[in-house]
Amino acid sequence: MIIKSPIDLELTQLSGQTSQPPWEESDGCYSNVILVNGEPVIFNVKQSGEFLDFNFNGEISQNEALSRLNYIFDLDFDLSKFYRYLDNQAELSEMSKFCNGLRLFLAPDPFECVISSICSANNSIKRWTKSISDIKENWGNEHGSYYTFPQSCELAKIYLDEEDEFNSSDIQDICKCNNNLKSCGVGYRAPYMRKASELFTLGIDLQEIFSMSYDEAFETILEVPGVGPKVADCILLYGFNFREAFPSDVWIKRIVSHLYFEGKDISVAKVREFGMEEFGDNAGYVQLYMFHYARMSGLMEKIKK
Repeated sequence: MIIKSPIDLELTQLSGQTSQPPWEESDGCYSNVILVNGEPVIFNVKQSGEFLDFNFNGEISQNEALSRLNYIFDLDFDLSKFYRYLDNQAELSEMSKFCNGLRLFLAPDPFECVISSICSANNSIKRWTKSISDIKENWGNEHGSYYTFPQSCELAKIYLDEEDEFNSSDIQDICKCNNNLKSCGVGYRAPYMRKASELFTLGIDLQEIFSMSYDEAFETILEVPGVGPKVADCILLYGFNFREAFPSDVWIKRIVSHLYFEGKDISVAKVREFGMEEFGDNAGYVQLYMFHYARMSGLMEKIKK
């Protein structure tokens, strides 16, 4: 079926949003297993002009499948209205030309987004997406050639590294210890992932975050080990759909400083506050477009210091 909501499917999936790795691609068709009301369903989406060609395989209704697809690719968001918003601001008016069709890529599984966002800190898109894909293949549930992300209670039991695995198993040769988090290339983030898994198993209810105010949700996510303000805002935007989140790091700081503060040195915290106040409910989308505009227009090279 054709979903008549304009989108650039490839750009959206490869834009580095920390909700999840890109779906598996074959001949332009992107596929993944999605849990819908606990049922595994294979989703297949392909670019059809400016729209999506969608089909699915699973024991759910078409309306349920469409609702989930619309959420994941944010297809109900009015891009035309957003582009008018960008066009009416001198600092932002060029962005839609460079990022046309870019949408939020929201997490089907918010816990996967938590771990993905922790993994993305000080990391390249290529490396963190491979690490998360490896975690899914090693410890997720297999459905055909696809894997769901392990639940927090499952991830909490996984060995941290070779030494942890060697000391806690019957393996006699430490060189054969490859059933641990660090074997997935997560490095120093492994303990943070373990502690986050324990926290969401024994303490924080992920589903309750959806009903919190932004401020309450932000403070709750900051309790997660290894999560600072930028990662917290990534989790809230891509994992829980808080549109007012404005994830801010050194690159967003440089972009905002160039566009709004004549290149002056301002703090990342100030940039975050400015973005939320200036852009309101559009903050998350503006941040997404800012970053990719800077990459695609050459601005990133210009503002390197």
